[in-house]
Amino acid sequence: MSLNEHVPRVDFMEYRSPRESSEPWRALARLIEPQTAQAFLASARCGCFMQAARSLNIKSTQLRKQLALLEERLNRPLFVYQGSALVLSQDGQQLQAQLIALAHQRRLPVLEQPLVRLAIAESILHDILGRDLIALLRRNASIRLEIIPVDSVMSLQALSADVVVWLCAPDSPVSAPSFAISAPQPLARLDYLPHIAKRYSRLAARPDTLADLEDYMLVQWQHDRQIDDFQPWNHLLEQRLAGVVQVHSYELMLEMIRCSACIGLLPGYITRFDRGLAALPGLFDERMQRRAWLATHREAEGRGEVQLIVDLILNTFRERREWFE
Repeated sequence: MSLNEHVPRVDFMEYRSPRESSEPWRALARLIEPQTAQAFLASARCGCFMQAARSLNIKSTQLRKQLALLEERLNRPLFVYQGSALVLSQDGQQLQAQLIALAHQRRLPVLEQPLVRLAIAESILHDILGRDLIALLRRNASIRLEIIPVDSVMSLQALSADVVVWLCAPDSPVSAPSFAISAPQPLARLDYLPHIAKRYSRLAARPDTLADLEDYMLVQWQHDRQIDDFQPWNHLLEQRLAGVVQVHSYELMLEMIRCSACIGLLPGYITRFDRGLAALPGLFDERMQRRAWLATHREAEGRGEVQLIVDLILNTFRERREWFE
């Protein structure tokens, strides 16, 4: 049944005493649909329609429509603004008290959100997907998501997840997860080059031969030492007797390049992500490449919350396709 059918239009002006005035609210609270009651109580708790909508995984406009319909049937405002703060009106407080009391007798249903486990290459998460993923979480505050960094072939083989984004050799997904997955989808081919912060090197003076690197500190993410595709860069650092720093964090490596005049190996798209960085092409004869892949766990295929994450990833790579050309 619709809310219109459940909730009659009520005039409360005839009720005087607190005891009397609670009676129509108590009766009304029993007639309100659980979904509408949840919308009202969430808005009352949050003091913000937008945050309440996030917590319920619905659009703010949908939430406001539900509450407006409820206020129309009651012929009373339930929320008012005190300055910029959203608070309950006296009628709203009455309704909240009755719904809370009713919840102890008849537990309002809570829609459980299934857990989604996303395993993803750390650099992809940081550079490409991070901002869009945060935007998704802002819109869906009740989603249950576990993010698992994939920082090595060993961790890729050992993990289990609903959605996997990983990097491997450019020709085939030979390092795919060990569990049963859907057909892997190629996302992008990534070229890797040494990079330096522009503010630490004028264009005319940037190194263009390996010998020129002797005057610079080189930084290496420890994860990259295991990657055969980066052999030219790794061999260079292995031969170094000084001027090398090894780090275990991708973000720290980026900060050292940005702020410490270091040179480090980064994907070519990074200059789109950070305009303050400059690539140093021509230092190596061999191309250093990787390919990004996406797959889902076979048992997770078809789940709406899993498809939400998959669509986000595909759309993000599609929107940033110029980064990889």
